[in-house]
Amino acid sequence: MMKLRYVLLTLVVTFSSLSVATDKPSTAATEVRLKRLSTELRCLVCQNSTLADSDAELAQDLRNEIRTLIDGGKTDEEVVAFLVARYGDFVTFRPPVNANTALLWFGPFIMLFIGALVLILMLKKRSAVLGAEP
Repeated sequence: MMKLRYVLLTLVVTFSSLSVATDKPSTAATEVRLKRLSTELRCLVCQNSTLADSDAELAQDLRNEIRTLIDGGKTDEEVVAFLVARYGDFVTFRPPVNANTALLWFGPFIMLFIGALVLILMLKKRSAVLGAEP
């Protein structure tokens, strides 16, 4: 019975350590570029944190993919283009202005304009009602 416990414990420890993704070591120049790129890219799991700040397994996989692309001679722009092609503009913290992201960029200004217009109309209506009363 005791041997069975040790075997089960050994299996649990072995399989739990296999599921943990770790970052691969690389050169100092690659790490500097990786750090810069991973602060500009969004973690797809956490969504509000960068790849550099995330401990999610997918973030580690993406950092490893970026490291592989950098070691393969890709420029920063090519790496970002690869990730955007694969995951969409959402992966960048500063998405480009295009038809798909127009509402994201201009939506707050449109809402501010509509709010100001409604306020002006309400104030004019109110002043007309107050001015008409004897």
